[in-house]
Amino acid sequence: QVQLVESGGGLVQAGGSLRLSCAASGRTLTIAWFRQAPGKEREFVAGISWSGISPYYIDSVKGRFTISRDNAKNTVALQMNSLKPEDTAVYYCAARRGSGVVTGNGEYDSWGQGTQVTVSS
Repeated sequence: QVQLVESGGGLVQAGGSLRLSCAASGRTLTIAWFRQAPGKEREFVAGISWSGISPYYIDSVKGRFTISRDNAKNTVALQMNSLKPEDTAVYYCAARRGSGVVTGNGEYDSWGQGTQVTVSS
């Protein structure tokens, strides 16, 4: 398993932007961002494979969030624009040894500790 460390969360007003970063201790094939709001289940947000081709997003963040990776540095970023109060959650970075982006929690082998994102209205 690789170790994952997230950073970049915080408090922002609706319409604002935040950039989350995930640093991995080693090479990972597929990395995804999940989020969990209070009282809700953890949900997949976006994922990217090693090649970076065709990242996948859930519908509610398409056009607002962008996932990218730097394989030389073993980092993945999630740029979040036009944030909404409903984006408020703890955001987790997750990695899997498999080569494809999948949306199920159980498909990922390593998880970060999470970073809080709060969007005020």
